[in-house]
Amino acid sequence: MSSERVGLMAGRKRSIRFKIFAILLVPLTALAVIWGFAATLTVQSGLELLKIQTVYDNVVVPTRTLLGDIQQERLLSAAYLGRKSSVRDELDAQRKRTDASVEELARVSQNAQDETPPAMWQRIEELIGQVRKFDALRGRVDDHGLSRLEAIEDYSAVAEVGFQAYDRLMISPDMDLIEQTKAIILIGRSREVMSQESALITGVLAIGRISPDERDAFAKMVGQRRLLYQLGTSQLDAELIKGFAAVNASPAYASFMSMENEIMVGVQPNTRLPRDADVWHTTTEGLVATFSQISGDGSKAIADRALPLAKGALYRIGIAGALGLIAVIATLFISVRFARGLTTELVGLRRAAHELADRRLPAIVQRLRRGEDVDVVAETPPIVTRGDTAEVVEVGNAFTSVQHTAVEAAVGQAELRKGVGNVFLNLARRSQSLLQRQLALLDELEQQVPDPDTMEKLFAVDHLTTRMRRHAEGLIILSGAHPGRGWRNPVSLFDVARAAVEEVEDYLRVSVVVPQGPAVIGGSVTDLVHLLAELVENATIFSPPHTQVIVRGEVVARGFAVEIEDRGLGISPEELAQLNERLADPPEFDLADSDRLGLFVVGLLARRHGVRVSLRSSPYGGTSAVVLLPKEIVVENAGDEHSVERLIPPRPPAPPVLALTPPAADAAVDTSADPAGDSLPRRVRQENLAPQLREEPRDVFGSFQAGWQRAQEES
Repeated sequence: MSSERVGLMAGRKRSIRFKIFAILLVPLTALAVIWGFAATLTVQSGLELLKIQTVYDNVVVPTRTLLGDIQQERLLSAAYLGRKSSVRDELDAQRKRTDASVEELARVSQNAQDETPPAMWQRIEELIGQVRKFDALRGRVDDHGLSRLEAIEDYSAVAEVGFQAYDRLMISPDMDLIEQTKAIILIGRSREVMSQESALITGVLAIGRISPDERDAFAKMVGQRRLLYQLGTSQLDAELIKGFAAVNASPAYASFMSMENEIMVGVQPNTRLPRDADVWHTTTEGLVATFSQISGDGSKAIADRALPLAKGALYRIGIAGALGLIAVIATLFISVRFARGLTTELVGLRRAAHELADRRLPAIVQRLRRGEDVDVVAETPPIVTRGDTAEVVEVGNAFTSVQHTAVEAAVGQAELRKGVGNVFLNLARRSQSLLQRQLALLDELEQQVPDPDTMEKLFAVDHLTTRMRRHAEGLIILSGAHPGRGWRNPVSLFDVARAAVEEVEDYLRVSVVVPQGPAVIGGSVTDLVHLLAELVENATIFSPPHTQVIVRGEVVARGFAVEIEDRGLGISPEELAQLNERLADPPEFDLADSDRLGLFVVGLLARRHGVRVSLRSSPYGGTSAVVLLPKEIVVENAGDEHSVERLIPPRPPAPPVLALTPPAADAAVDTSADPAGDSLPRRVRQENLAPQLREEPRDVFGSFQAGWQRAQEES
């Protein structure tokens, strides 16, 4: 998985507290929204009921007044067009009243603009605008430029705008109020048609005859009036129908109905009407005024009904809002309380899990690595969780079981490692003992055998035995113990380097360039020889057989530095970094990782003595290992050759390819000697041979090479 994707996955992680809050937020938000929506609808309903009274006082009443003035001006205009000049003064006065009414409507309606429905307000503005343009219509009336019927139609068109404003008065959500308001509006329209009839007949009576168009228009008006009136009164409730029922039973309404029938049925076009103008005008205008009064009273009654409804709605709003708010708060309190309790339980469980994973288990593992005994029962107390959530308690019990199993497994693993280490140590000690005896036996044979060829073979076996001893010591180091060999006095670093080279199979390819003066304290000699031998052998293995491996040493500011350089293929930067990390901080030994045993042993030995080992690329393409010995283990050699212990075993003498700086490099010391002694016995090659068996050094070296090659072929 790429690092970018891991980063994205980590960025999407959320805490338990956040997720619980998100879970609770959804229903709480939905509940709050529903409560708010219901409260808003109820409040809006109450406010709309309260608007009715404001709209009635500031819009409906002045509009009804203006429509009455328009109807009266229409009536007088029709009479004036009927050649009845006596109404001129009355017509002019009515025009002034109409103008005053429209300005009053324009003024007072501003008080209710916000409460008036937009469609109704638009019709009111249109009505005001058209009335203000009556000058053109009035001029045509004054000049007799249009017929009576045309004048009635023009005035009626403007009045229609006012009634359309009434149609858009439906601002109440109460269905009963809506139905009663519609009924009053229908009756108002029928009253408007009655006014049109009055204007038409008044104009006709001025000249005494009715034209065919006027008769047809009158018949249409009668049918329309009766239909609207019947529809309106049929929808009124018992309270509002009382006034209209009284009118219906009155002699005036019966006389009006009779005159309508006489004009529609008994009067032919271009004939005189059966009654005079005074009777018609008195009867019709009286009924128009009566209907106007009753309709106004009905409108007022409807507006008055809205007030208690509004108060009741607001009262219900208060109760519902309070109960809803209490429910929301209670739900929020209970949810938050349970969420907080659950969060506390989960956080406590998480804290216990982190305590187990980050502190207790690592501490137990460290104790096991140090070899301490661990009581599984005492180290795995049950994880106690606060709260009573069954699932959390079960998870806590599961964690308790997991920690017991983990500690038990760690103890078992430690015991297994300890057992394997003991097996390694036992086998290594046995092998070391046998190899020491074998080396002692080889020393005796080397002193007794006079044959050069046999001597060379013994030297080869001796060299193999020395390498086997190093591997046995490696097992001892891996088991955590110390090798049996040790020295009391400081040993020259030159001899330490040569001893390390002598323990490598392909030692003939190694050149040693180390100064004679510096020495290392006795307690670090064995481990340092082993450390250098592992690095030198690694250099010879991973470099071509025809190349040289150089071991250099010099004094530096922080101690003594030894560099082992090969001419191999080198190591990639990534692998080099991993190896240096393992050398600086050796991990716990893994039985499955057997390919890097040498470097693991080097890391352990370096950590034991405070030595720093690092790998780097060589300018020749290979790899260089730099070993920095701290000042604490490096001393200055006193210069007395006999006071410094020699580590070079009595193996085949170093060939000429070895760059041996000191002249005494050929001197050899027996490592099976007593380490507690101040000096080791010195032995010279061919010292015990008969003179005739001794060979020249160069011939001996040739024989050694031949024997070495045979030993390699046999192995």
